[in-house]
Amino acid sequence: MKRNMIETLLGAIVLVIAVVFFVYGTGKANVGDVSGGYTVKAQFTDIGALNQGDDVKISGVKIGTVAHIGLDPVLYNAEVSMNIASDVELPYDTSARISSKGLLGGAYLALDIGGDTEMLEEGDVIAITQSAQNLEQLLGKFIFSLQDAKKDDE
Repeated sequence: MKRNMIETLLGAIVLVIAVVFFVYGTGKANVGDVSGGYTVKAQFTDIGALNQGDDVKISGVKIGTVAHIGLDPVLYNAEVSMNIASDVELPYDTSARISSKGLLGGAYLALDIGGDTEMLEEGDVIAITQSAQNLEQLLGKFIFSLQDAKKDDE
């Protein structure tokens, strides 16, 4: 009887800890909630590993999410729509670049704030963009530059 009571108590403790972790995790996941925000767009020649739902960040802080990725039918560029939190104002000369989360893949949209006094509004387009850097291409350039340097030394 006493053993059943201990097992029940331990089970309850484990369950409480699991619930606490779940509540904590869901609270952290909702940081940067952008419901009720506004939408801006940007065009890129290459979006790399960027996907719908990825983060939009300023200085590493999430301020929005990638809402939609499509193809511009005229320029054939990738058009990225992003939802920005309503309490974040973006100057008109803000620039957007696609950054990598790490070596194993994943991406996010990084915004660099400009100094303009006019702010972007619903539906505006960020004109200054930098496309994703392809790691394979960068490594290839590095290897070929090493080979060229080696040939010059000979």
